[in-house]
Amino acid sequence: MTVDRDSIVKYCQDYLKVENFTDYCINGLQIEGKKDIKKIVTGVSFSKRLIESAINKQAQMIIVHHGLFGDQIDKPPQLKGYLRNRLKLLLPYEINLSGFHLPLDAHPLIGNNISLCKLLGVNHTKPLDVGFIGRFKKEISFADLVNLVNKKLSVKAYIIPAGPKKVKSIGIISGGAAKDFRQAAELGADVFLCGEIRESIVEAVKESKINFINAGHYNTEKLGIQNLGKLISKKFKISIEFVDIPNEI
Repeated sequence: MTVDRDSIVKYCQDYLKVENFTDYCINGLQIEGKKDIKKIVTGVSFSKRLIESAINKQAQMIIVHHGLFGDQIDKPPQLKGYLRNRLKLLLPYEINLSGFHLPLDAHPLIGNNISLCKLLGVNHTKPLDVGFIGRFKKEISFADLVNLVNKKLSVKAYIIPAGPKKVKSIGIISGGAAKDFRQAAELGADVFLCGEIRESIVEAVKESKINFINAGHYNTEKLGIQNLGKLISKKFKISIEFVDIPNEI
């Protein structure tokens, strides 16, 4: 049994409401390949290793969170170096590449950030940029929260313990959102969790008296693409496999 590629892409675009986002990539089909799909490989980021895995698994489509972004391609277009080599590997096998970025961060049911909230027991959530701010059912010590993050995401988080030792509320924005701790602090959050750290924000976090957790860009953005894969598999009765390529950043 095969499924039409365009039907899969349109389903994802409609479900994630991509038209509501201004992004710096195409949220949808980025590289055209075979029209008939039997097998899909998903992953967090487009890479040579992921392409090789898709080839080995005889997949006709790759779906990722981090696909081709505008800053990777010069204007006017110039394909060279690692990007040329990826496409040289991908194109002979006619494997499609689809990417879903901000819509997959922000989705209120399957997105990266709501999934992190569920994983950590955060309730009463409200939007915070493409993430969420919410509360724990019971007050928890910051130390216990860090241990929970490390356990659930299999990471060793970088922390700045600059807020209260007992925490009730948290802002979560996956990936490269370190600067957005300001929004969380202004809204009264005790903790801000994201996937990066910047030198420029360290002292500002301390001065704002908010706890900060950097759990890694990759590891805070695995859940959304896995959830999307499960939805596609259920909808189209097609084989989908998530390929984990660990990345501490």
